Amino acid sequence: MSAELYYLTAGEAGKLLAAKKLSPVELLEAFLQRIEEVDGRLKSYLLVTADQARQRAKKAESEIMRGVLKGPLHGIPYGLKDNYFTKGVRTCVGSSVLMDNVPDFDATVVSKLDEAGAVMLGKLNTWEYGTGTGSVHFDLPFDPACNPWNLDYSTGGSSSGSGGSVAGGTAMVAMGSDTGGSVRLPAAACGLQGIKPTYGRVSRSGILPNCWSLDVPGPLCWTVEDCAIMLQTVAGYDCSDPASVDAPVPNYLSGLGKGIKGLRIGFIHDLGAANDLLDTANRVAFENMVRILKAEGAELVELSLPAEISDYRDATSVIGQTESMSIHEKDFLQHGDLMGQALRDKLTAGFFYRGVDYVNAQRRRRELAKSTDAMMKMVDAVVMPCAFHTAPKHGNDTVVRAFTSDTACTVFSISGHPAMSVCTGFDEKGMPTNAQIAGRWLDEATVLRVAHAFERATSFRSNRPKF
Repeated sequence: MSAELYYLTAGEAGKLLAAKKLSPVELLEAFLQRIEEVDGRLKSYLLVTADQARQRAKKAESEIMRGVLKGPLHGIPYGLKDNYFTKGVRTCVGSSVLMDNVPDFDATVVSKLDEAGAVMLGKLNTWEYGTGTGSVHFDLPFDPACNPWNLDYSTGGSSSGSGGSVAGGTAMVAMGSDTGGSVRLPAAACGLQGIKPTYGRVSRSGILPNCWSLDVPGPLCWTVEDCAIMLQTVAGYDCSDPASVDAPVPNYLSGLGKGIKGLRIGFIHDLGAANDLLDTANRVAFENMVRILKAEGAELVELSLPAEISDYRDATSVIGQTESMSIHEKDFLQHGDLMGQALRDKLTAGFFYRGVDYVNAQRRRRELAKSTDAMMKMVDAVVMPCAFHTAPKHGNDTVVRAFTSDTACTVFSISGHPAMSVCTGFDEKGMPTNAQIAGRWLDEATVLRVAHAFERATSFRSNRPKF
């Protein structure tokens, strides 16, 4: 029975919990047992908060038995990337520098999940400080997370444990954060559905910042429905985040089943100078996705990006490295000897950009965002490749870094539009392929609707890792 429980989706489990056909305590214990059995190999967690989780599960059970239902996440176990501050629970962000950091408050997202009755299982693995160069040097206090489809392979980053946990059944759903792809890339590597909402849609308050002008929290889940459930809970205005958007949050679940008949969906097949970087498996899977969306009744329109993907990535690199250095300069100067090489290399790069470089990158960002938005306004949604490669094997630094750099993620990081990585199948080695669905600003609802229609028309969600 426990195997059936830890591979339930949040949508499925939520209905059973609400109907009192499943106990939150029973569900939690299935996940704690799963973590004990496999996480020594999977390495998805940095810290498991079993005692606290048991208290919350008992509270949820008591509330549900009394008929107090807080919503679809009531009693649902979730994992949290370890860059979210948690009151009374260590938040070290994978670094020796912060090993003694125990916050006295919760991040806004954590508070919202707690209010919804969700049960935190623990803090998930991440790249140091939730950032880096894409390299893995095995020089941190924790080993990197492993991919449940093949434990010799990477989960991508930086929400590495978030990807591994949901795919591997050690968390039902998980929260990550995305600056240049750190929700979408682990989702792509692990065969998940992972959405980066519109910049400002979800509060960043209480999350260790990586890059103020690009950071976006987002969920990684097995299904699109679970992403909608998570986003419904955590989205909304927060005055403690100066970038938070004060706009109504729609009902993301209500439109999922409408299908896409009549929607005008743009597809980007030509990646310009990046065409040769796309794996054959991902290209074939993307072309199949376009055919399926058309068969589901959408009007498919071929579009072209207004600039080369390298333009978006170059702007992201300058902005990201400069802002990261400005945020963490004190830690770098005082404790750089305790940091791993990937973080040191990134922060060092931030030293060498001039003020004029940063200003020019932000100016270029505005130009790219405006032209990209003009493209988005021509259609209801856009589909295009996400990560160009399937998950890489641990150990070959060139290949591992290429997984992080050879992507189209930065297009929508720079523009701020919502974008979602979805599983499109599997390559000849059994590793997941992926593509990206993007929408207009604040229109996560249409992104989720398109993703759900594609998911419903395929059988990929029936294939789970076996390890």
